Amino acid sequence: MCDFRPNIFHKQRGAVARVALAGVSLASLSIAALAQEATSPRRGITNPPAEASVQLETLTVEGQGGPAASVTPGAAVRRIESPTGPVDGYVATRSATATKTNTPLIETPQSITVVGREQIDAQKAQTLTQATQYVAGVYSGTFGADSRVDYFTIRGFVASDYGIYRDGLQLLNYGFGTFKVETFGLERIEILRGPAAVLFGAGSPGGIINQITKRPTLDPFGYVEVGGGSFDQKYAAFDVGGPADESGHWFYRLTGFGRTGGTQVDGAPEDRGYIAPALTYKPDGATKLTVLTSYQYDNTAVTSNFLPYSGTVRRNLSGLYIPRSLNLGDANFNTFRRQQASAGYEFEHAFDETWTIRQNLRYSFSESFQNSDIGQLGYSDAAQTRLARYQFLTSSKIGIFQIDNQAEARFSDGLFRHDLLFGLDYKNFQLHDNQGTNFGNFYAVPDISIINPSYGPATGRPSPYLVNADSFTQLGLYFQDQIKLTDRLTLVLGGRQDFADNRVVDKLAAGASSNGRSDNAFTYRAALIYNYDFGLAPYISYSTSFQPLLGTDANNQAFKPETGDQIEGGVKFEPIGAGYFLTLAGFDIHRQNVQTPVPNTFFSSQIGQVRSTGFEAQFTLNLAEGLNAVAAYTIYGLTTERSADPATIGKVPVNVPENFASLFLDYTIPVGEWRGFGFGGGVRYIGRSYADTLNTLRVPEYVLFDAQVHYNWDRWRLTVNATNIADRRFVSSCQSSLSCFYGDARRVVASLAYKW
Repeated sequence: MCDFRPNIFHKQRGAVARVALAGVSLASLSIAALAQEATSPRRGITNPPAEASVQLETLTVEGQGGPAASVTPGAAVRRIESPTGPVDGYVATRSATATKTNTPLIETPQSITVVGREQIDAQKAQTLTQATQYVAGVYSGTFGADSRVDYFTIRGFVASDYGIYRDGLQLLNYGFGTFKVETFGLERIEILRGPAAVLFGAGSPGGIINQITKRPTLDPFGYVEVGGGSFDQKYAAFDVGGPADESGHWFYRLTGFGRTGGTQVDGAPEDRGYIAPALTYKPDGATKLTVLTSYQYDNTAVTSNFLPYSGTVRRNLSGLYIPRSLNLGDANFNTFRRQQASAGYEFEHAFDETWTIRQNLRYSFSESFQNSDIGQLGYSDAAQTRLARYQFLTSSKIGIFQIDNQAEARFSDGLFRHDLLFGLDYKNFQLHDNQGTNFGNFYAVPDISIINPSYGPATGRPSPYLVNADSFTQLGLYFQDQIKLTDRLTLVLGGRQDFADNRVVDKLAAGASSNGRSDNAFTYRAALIYNYDFGLAPYISYSTSFQPLLGTDANNQAFKPETGDQIEGGVKFEPIGAGYFLTLAGFDIHRQNVQTPVPNTFFSSQIGQVRSTGFEAQFTLNLAEGLNAVAAYTIYGLTTERSADPATIGKVPVNVPENFASLFLDYTIPVGEWRGFGFGGGVRYIGRSYADTLNTLRVPEYVLFDAQVHYNWDRWRLTVNATNIADRRFVSSCQSSLSCFYGDARRVVASLAYKW
């Protein structure tokens, strides 16, 4: 009965030159390291510095292991893509999410998609949900137009609780203690499909999403943007950075965003403030320290109304649909507020051409409060024109401390070349969780008409049914070796040992009773990938997963950890210089100890085992003529294999469509009188899903269309974006026959930006 859901401007693209920027020490970029990579034309420099494009005079690259190399005077040089830096157009070439090392995507034996800043801006994605709507394997917006939290599934499994990461460290969302990252503060979003526990110690077996924060740049720049649109939304943003001193050792970046306005639900605001200072210190070419901080404030409401199947998916007995704009609470009462902050650093030092050490550390804090009337009870009259409601109040405080220590060695043993990684990470999660309803105080919440709603103040103060102090710690030791068996064949082996402890103190129980459990597990991965000269790369991998679960069930027993395993085979295709990247992948996943809501209670249980078997295709394209494109297709079968309820065995879990596809195109005229004018659009198809565990109630398929136009001149850019341009009313999914969720209504946003 409660909510159980746990650059913009036109660029000229040139060839990549493998050299470093003048003015920065090149000690760490040894010729020995480059020679080690020469037999693998895709890999390039192991850890290239931050990205930039400059005109260089004669530049000598000196190393510790070989003769100097030179660069032609006056040549235009573009830096190799950094795994934490901008993506040139839509086609990324490198990532550190899948391996925790700077590895080309074409040499990564796992399915991964990178959404860069240019694509985020072109689609005007204001949330993580919107930014991943054109990604294979990901169903975004599971619970509809929810302004509080981003919800998504990957390969059929919920990943928005344990599967959201920022800069390689987890943003753990449990219950109503949540984080939500402002997309304007992101450089790229990386979606890794399949288990990632061998390196991260957590995450759904379906995959994880790693959000990469904007970092200081070597070159000075500035950017401002203002905009507004549907539901009276208005926003302003800025982004500035560059060198902070004349010596070339200090660099800064300051990013800010502010928005005010409404949502598709009457009287529900969506206000936000975000500020993110960052600082990098480079005393020499071998050492780098980057400090990343941010603060964010959100003021919104419950917009993903819990509505009955009758009246949303189908007309109700009165022949009516419940309006998407219906506010089940009140403008002065339907409240959700959150403030979150984080501070941490990334440190890296290269001792020589072989050994590099890194340490990533962050402390994150989130405090949220919600007080609102909720549906989820169905109709209160026979004509189905009035909805029953209850009052729900929650307040949560989260603190997460994380540290990840890594040592990487790149060497040859005489037979094979190795990229060997050792790691030790630690996580400490603390949650104070308070939840209450009107039921315990024995007062009723008035029902509400769907035809002519009337509002009033809250009728009482909810009494708590849960006051918990949750404590979770996890220590993990891991290793990985990327072994070049031949110039083209790479074997990836990895293993991890985790030690986890979960404690819950029930402060409502007599004597504040404590419950919990300690677990340990070993996870591993083995994968092979072969890189042909012409850009084809078939691969196969097997991996296991381990996810300790927070909280307790209806019997106050701590949850068992989730476990899983996956076999994946696929092929990647990236012809050199062609400007496109294609990934095809097939997978078979088993997930054990899966949680599911217990009907008519506030708790969850672990139902047994769910299997997901399917196929994905992801295609990205950059053309020098100004065309960018992204296309995706996903189909899988999701089946409950073991369950406490025998009737659900062989059935498809609720909330999850098993078939979806998308295509997005954007074209900018590169020459002539119309140079700088651009336009594009997209289409998204989502297949049917089920609203009940017995699969008797279907949520129908739907198709949505998006469009945009833009114009660049000098340093200015004007854009108009529209999503769901036909304003189609659709249900994104149903959790039960009494909990269905409307998707996003038409959203139009116009913006004006200036860059210097």
